Amino acid sequence: MMKKILLLLLLGCGTGVTIAQDLPAKSTIVRELRSANDYFMHKWPDPVKTIITNKERPANIWTRGVYYEGLMAFYKIDNQKRYYDYAVEWAEKHHWKPVRGEVYTRHADNQNCGMTYIDLYRIDPKPERLAAIKTNIDAVINSGRYDDWTWIDAIQMAMPIFVKLGATLNDTKYFDYMYKMYSHIKYQEGGHGLFNPKDNLWWRDKDFIPPYSEPNGEDCYWARGNGWVLAALALVLQELPKTDAHYMEYLDDFQKLAKALLPLQRTDGFWNVSLHDPNYFGGKETSGTALFVYGMTWGINNGHLSKADFLPAVEKGWNAISKESLQPNGFLGYVQSTGKEPKDGQPVTVDKIPDFEDYGLGCFLLAGTEIYKLAKK
Repeated sequence: MMKKILLLLLLGCGTGVTIAQDLPAKSTIVRELRSANDYFMHKWPDPVKTIITNKERPANIWTRGVYYEGLMAFYKIDNQKRYYDYAVEWAEKHHWKPVRGEVYTRHADNQNCGMTYIDLYRIDPKPERLAAIKTNIDAVINSGRYDDWTWIDAIQMAMPIFVKLGATLNDTKYFDYMYKMYSHIKYQEGGHGLFNPKDNLWWRDKDFIPPYSEPNGEDCYWARGNGWVLAALALVLQELPKTDAHYMEYLDDFQKLAKALLPLQRTDGFWNVSLHDPNYFGGKETSGTALFVYGMTWGINNGHLSKADFLPAVEKGWNAISKESLQPNGFLGYVQSTGKEPKDGQPVTVDKIPDFEDYGLGCFLLAGTEIYKLAKK
């Protein structure tokens, strides 16, 4: 008991988190991740079956791209060939191209699948795996326009593609143009940028810049939107050379956002969909929470965030989504459906199937993979 009390004191319980919780064993974490992933793979045995909700969509849209992003991370700690084969079949049958076969598209959502194509190219460097996404991003760069990212989700959908191409091809032009696009959304989009340095949080798009406000009069900061930014910055910092002129700015933005999120965590470990208005569609939500857990845990694992400050938060967050969101059959509950703000995709409940089940799982796999690295053997 005294050891537990000492641990709580060392971890620093004055961070808005009420109590530290031990992480499960590595074997338990893998079992939980397998459960969620197996549920999805069994439900979608054909990785290119079109997705039908309110309309029919190809299976390499952004929601599915985020899933494969998580699957590739999980594959690194649970090296099962079936994961790799599932991803390769998905990419091959989409001809390694952006959504709808568009080699030239400026929309970040349509480019997102390229992140996995690049990861698969790194495993087996066949030229066709890289050709289309490189052609696409090269065309964006050659256009001279850098105002494509007008909503913060786009930072995660496309920004890591630039850094992955730059690292894979050893070509800094991708790093340089990535910063131009990031700088536009941070400082210029909507008149003065979507990052609010007062709160160190991001408005989802220009529609939410004040005078827009939540019912309690606070700024509208959407959890999953800010989760996309935190995850994207973690992905960029993993691959960007520390000598890059903008590395420290990305790191500073990552740390500021993580610190701003820390006191906003609910006592049950989740984050509300509205970060500054807990009573506006307040409640448990998995996707935003998983993205925050992923980013914060990556920060701890790589020495960019204080373990004393952030360990209690990631422990509580992971235990919340792994014990409450993850159901015995592998289904993930409390996932907010697609949208752009707190009121979208409501209600969010443990048994409601969101309009797309893939992106929430991708976020869960990303979070669990980093938690696995943090957990004791």
